[in-house]
Amino acid sequence: MSENAIEVRNLTKEYRLYASPRQRLLDALGLLHGGRKPAVNKALSDVSLTIKRGETVGVIGTNGSGKSTLLKIITGVLSPTSGEVNVSGRISALLELGAGFNMEYTGVQNVFLNGAMMGYSDKEIEKRLPSILEFADIGDYAYQPVKTYSSGMFVRLAFAVAINIDPEILIVDEALSVGDVFFQAKCYRKFEEFRSQGKTIIFVSHDLGSIAKYCDRVYLINKGKLLGEGEPKKMIDAYKQVLVGLYDENADETPSAANPDSEDDLGESTLEYGTGDARIVSSCVEDENGTVTGSIIKGTSFTIRMRVEFVNDVANPIFAFTIKNAKGTEISGTNTMYEKAFTDSCKAGDVKEITFTQKADLQGGAYLLSLGVTGFEGTEFKVYHRLYDCRDITVISDKDTVGYYDMNSEVKVSTVERQEANGN
Repeated sequence: MSENAIEVRNLTKEYRLYASPRQRLLDALGLLHGGRKPAVNKALSDVSLTIKRGETVGVIGTNGSGKSTLLKIITGVLSPTSGEVNVSGRISALLELGAGFNMEYTGVQNVFLNGAMMGYSDKEIEKRLPSILEFADIGDYAYQPVKTYSSGMFVRLAFAVAINIDPEILIVDEALSVGDVFFQAKCYRKFEEFRSQGKTIIFVSHDLGSIAKYCDRVYLINKGKLLGEGEPKKMIDAYKQVLVGLYDENADETPSAANPDSEDDLGESTLEYGTGDARIVSSCVEDENGTVTGSIIKGTSFTIRMRVEFVNDVANPIFAFTIKNAKGTEISGTNTMYEKAFTDSCKAGDVKEITFTQKADLQGGAYLLSLGVTGFEGTEFKVYHRLYDCRDITVISDKDTVGYYDMNSEVKVSTVERQEANGN
């Protein structure tokens, strides 16, 4: 058996864009000779990727980048224009939840209908039906026509069917955000269970925190082209460059710095980019005594300081910082717009020093600091200079609680008389 669960080779998917229904008809009949040819849109262009058994692999990209088209070809919903896809293992795909449901059928009837579409016998679905209905948790509505369901009940049932058929490969496209917060928590627990069982998972999401948390590797797609693959943190940072139009597809490595002459002593893994209209020339972290340091005592005050020089005029710049963990998940951060702290414009040659002072309530451990100068030109968001992971911060703690930061709870335990406890 191959160690690869999915192999995609030189995959291309083209759509013809017709000017009129008549042009489409003539083309379908092979009668479109000469004249205006239909335009061609490449949803995917020469995409190749390999996913090994037991891996959880993320696919990220902007809307319209080709992510869903790729997944639909892998699952067999669409046929490629050219290229090859090899899948080894039974797939369950959480793509368009509820696709194929018959609105006149009851929920249970639709479970069997969808099971048959996935290649399961009635006997196999009967065996799984109790767990499907328990997971969906829609009560007696399971025996009512689907057309009577609320949108929430509809997606709960569709999700329950897709995730409770014991697939070898699970493909998830933004489906973990269905239902209320309790159902979402149940979905993520099931997702974690699949990972612990060593199943192969392809995970598509705009939730970069989840991508960083769950994925072993990430593929980045933009405008139908595969831009790269690698560890989640690296690809998430590259995706953020794509979002602001500053990703250099022709660069051999990470895009070059917008400020090669920075006075700052940057970390080895610092990612630096921007338009160059402003530049962060220095930065540091200070403890509560004003001493420059990389270590902060949990519960004490600390200050993030940066100095920004403006190369060109910038209207209403926004100064920001974020703190991430080692996997790239953003833990906290703020900016001058959120804080309503600075709304002036800056002229070429101006130098501003910005300080953010706050209490260190993060759990003990190592974190990465990112800094930025951004703004809006009209309605367009601009990144003038960003420094991702420019400093490391270590929080020293003698008491860690659950999660990323401490709620600093005040705990009281008191004795209640038995008579009072019984309500008498």
